[in-house]
Amino acid sequence: MADQEDEELQMALRMSLQSSPPEAKRSKQREIAEESVEARNRRLQRELMASAAEKRIRAAAGNKTVSPAKPVCAREESRNESVPMAITTATVAKEEMSLPQLEKSRVLGCGEELSSVDAEQLFLMVFGSCVSKDVLAQWSNQGIRFSSDPETCMGLVQHEGGPCGVLATIQAYVLKYLLFFLDDFGKVKVNNPLYNLDQKKIYGSSNAASNNFASFTEDIKARALVHSMVEILFLCGSGKRAVIATIKVQCHDVEGSEADQHEMLAKALEGLSIASASDLQKILRVNTYSIQATAMHHLMEVLPVFRNRMGAMLFLISALLSRGLESVQDDRDDPSLPLVTAPFGHASQEIVNLLICGQAVPNVFDGRMDLGGGMFLKGIPMTPEIGFLSLLESLNLCKVGQHLKCPRWPIWVVGSESHYTVLFALDPAVQEENELEERESRIRRAFDAQDQSGGGGFISVEGFHQVLREMNINFPPERLDNLCSSGFIVWSEFWQALLDLDKGLGGLKDSSGLMGKKLFDLYHFNGIAKSVSNGTSAGGESPLQRPRLCKLSVVVPPRWTQEEFLADVVSSSSNDSSTRETGIVELNQPPQPPQHAPLVDCIRTRWPRAICSWIGDAPSIV
Repeated sequence: MADQEDEELQMALRMSLQSSPPEAKRSKQREIAEESVEARNRRLQRELMASAAEKRIRAAAGNKTVSPAKPVCAREESRNESVPMAITTATVAKEEMSLPQLEKSRVLGCGEELSSVDAEQLFLMVFGSCVSKDVLAQWSNQGIRFSSDPETCMGLVQHEGGPCGVLATIQAYVLKYLLFFLDDFGKVKVNNPLYNLDQKKIYGSSNAASNNFASFTEDIKARALVHSMVEILFLCGSGKRAVIATIKVQCHDVEGSEADQHEMLAKALEGLSIASASDLQKILRVNTYSIQATAMHHLMEVLPVFRNRMGAMLFLISALLSRGLESVQDDRDDPSLPLVTAPFGHASQEIVNLLICGQAVPNVFDGRMDLGGGMFLKGIPMTPEIGFLSLLESLNLCKVGQHLKCPRWPIWVVGSESHYTVLFALDPAVQEENELEERESRIRRAFDAQDQSGGGGFISVEGFHQVLREMNINFPPERLDNLCSSGFIVWSEFWQALLDLDKGLGGLKDSSGLMGKKLFDLYHFNGIAKSVSNGTSAGGESPLQRPRLCKLSVVVPPRWTQEEFLADVVSSSSNDSSTRETGIVELNQPPQPPQHAPLVDCIRTRWPRAICSWIGDAPSIV
């Protein structure tokens, strides 16, 4: 039996050496009247290798029943898309690690080429036709690697400008696993409906995560990274598939420790460059997976490639191919523009949205905006796992919707004019509404349900009385007559009346001024390596170049009296940050004197009138 198995493996090896290069992969299947010789040889090679592997497993297990298995590098056929996706990492380790270990060069080097048509479309979609060498260099020299600095070792470090949108979004997902699922790596069902737990249940049962970031081992961080990458790719693939794009590199070049792998891979990639679509086609290899556990196993095998200098670009390509190039173009408002924006090579909002919600939509509002005549602007379709805040909203240049402001987990990608960073909390309860906030939300929903003005913010007297009955609100007769005198009720007038109505009558007035006050901590991570003023290198020669992690103490004052509300309306119209803080510091003094930075403006788009303070250097979002 052993002789027969060896003969089958050797036959497969001879066929792999004799066969022609694989045929180009096409985005759309075409009808093939007759199977080509090369395709037949590759199919027969996979069948022989699988057969030999299966026989060895049966022999080792004492002829126990073992399901047929494919080599890890074989492309999954479309028929596997019907297989349930709720497969855990533990299942992968148990089932797939029992396979005979194929030569690792087959894992890192296997995969299909893109067709010349797909390669051209992909390159133009990402970079356009007039991309500069500097932008290509930025995207070709950024790996997905954790910081070596103990203080920021849980963060991905960025050395090149441009790919920050990709790194920051991956970072946000990594934090989700490190902070809230650290003990459940073997039980997580990525992107599965059963995995989307009820938030109130989570808030009631979970404690705040630890801020001892240095305690995360390299293995834990690697697993969190792989879970995050696979979750994003399957999200882009609508839960049905993930495409993993790698570079054809012989695995014997990357054996040893992580440092050795990085050094040897750097040498192997030294002569490679991507300056055109033909370069992309020549070096790129893609594998498609419909089973998440198998994708995780393969990604763990090829993780050294993503850690190296082309990792960020490879992951972006993987996400685009997982979504499908045609689908990506359909998502966009203007598909003629490149996804990497000129002249500085920054990731566009479409890239960030693709990695956050699985669709390359260009806008950050909720749902779709109807422009009439069958034309729509596309926004965020659902509540994602992680969110997004933008400095541009504080400048009244855009409006971020509630889907992105209130994600499932308290982690946000923060966008400035030229950079993406990450804001996060250790306690999911920072997203909870307090008693009065929750009542305000319920009253607003009841009001909107009676709004027949097409979003004009006013309702009829009959609808108004229906809202009062549903919400158990009892205005004094003279106040009620005053509100109804015009024949319709505007939300702003109703809201002010509620602020002046006592809680016992169903209003929102709180004479203590304490209910509604929130105190919590936020952390901000900027992955780009830059000078840190309060640290120097050995000998004090120059400032340290490292990522930044900043802890912010946040106070959100109450707003439950009419005076408070009117004061806020006046102050929010001012661009002077000191004016915006006047009148609330005396009532709610934070632990540290209030401080201001552009990040604070982003935080206030999520928590209006928040007061922030920190120790040391100001958090930077550029």
